[in-house]
Parts: sequence; C-alpha cells; structure tokens
Amino acid sequence: MALGAIGADEKVVLWQYDVEAHDMIATKTLGFWLYMLSDALIFAGLFAAYGVLDHSMNTAGGPTEVQIMHPIAAFWQTLAVLTSVFSYSLATVAMKHGYRQLTVLCILGAILLGAVFLGLEFLDFADLYAHGATPQVSGFLSAYFILIATHGLHMVFGLLWLLVMLMQVVRLGFTAPVIAQLLNLRLFWQFQAAIWVCVYVFVYLKGAI
Repeated sequence: MALGAIGADEKVVLWQYDVEAHDMIATKTLGFWLYMLSDALIFAGLFAAYGVLDHSMNTAGGPTEVQIMHPIAAFWQTLAVLTSVFSYSLATVAMKHGYRQLTVLCILGAILLGAVFLGLEFLDFADLYAHGATPQVSGFLSAYFILIATHGLHMVFGLLWLLVMLMQVVRLGFTAPVIAQLLNLRLFWQFQAAIWVCVYVFVYLKGAI
C-alpha cells in the first residue's frame, strides 16, 4: 500500500509539472505572437511604400522594374526558403516524438538552406550594384532595397537563432524553455517564408510584367 501511495504522489507531482511547463510555453508563445504582429506592421508599411514608388515616374531615369526583376532567379530563393521552413517543421515533429538526433539534423538542414537563400540574395544585390542600380539612383530602388534588405536582416537573425537552438538541443535536450524557444522560432521562420512569398509575387512576378 505504501508503495502504491508513493507512486500516486509521484504521478500528481509529474502532472503538476507538465501543467506548469505548458503554461510557461503558452505564455511565451503568446508574447511572441504580439511581437510578430508588430513585425507584420513594419512589413506592411514597407510594401505600401514600395507600391507607391514602383511606378516609372519614381525611377529618375534609372532602371525600371522590368529591367531588374528576374522571377526565375528569385524562384530559386523562394524554393530555398520554403524547403528551409519544411526542414525546420520536420525538426519540430521530431521534437514532439523525442528524437533529439533527428531534430538536430533537421535544424542543420534548415540552417544550410537559409544560408543558400541569403547567398543568392547577396549575389542578386552584387549584380545590381555592378550595373549601377543602387538605392541612391531613385525612389523606386530605395524602396526595393529597403524591403529586400529588411527581410534579409530578419533571415540573418533567424539563422543565428537556429544556431543557438541547435546548440541548446544538443546540450540541454528538450527542456521546457528549449521547447518554448523552438516553437517560437518555428513561428518566426514560417513568417519569414510567408513574407518572402509576398515579395516574390508583389515585387518579382508583378515587376516582370
């Protein structure tokens, strides 16, 4: 009877711990949602500014949308960021089932694909600079560079966050704080992919027409 009583007490303690851990994760996720809303407002403003300045009257004699937009090249960036998100989503599924090694491998895949995205974006910027299409040339190019660079900086921050979480999963495992950060990072990474899809449609596809 005594052993049975101890077992029951232990179950109660474990259940209470799970509830507290879940509440902490939910609270941190709610706070991160509020941050993401503010981030969405920033991008909404940038898209609005680009929409106003993407007309021929704002090119100041410089290159126009049709001349600098390359949807095929941007498609490879889109593919890279979407597959990076897919890889990280697999990491969260592996986390849910307790597979630490698989989680690490999927996070590593997300990092590599995110780095490919940034590398392609850097090459695109370098090509524009080589042809004299710099932000100083016109209001249109200023709006374009600010929009793409802002998203790129978010991607850089996301890659750094991915590296931190990779080390934490390896060292600490699936503790409640680590799980909370992994879930918030999933939200952040998926948001960046969604923003880039909007960029691809609104900037690259529309601009090439």
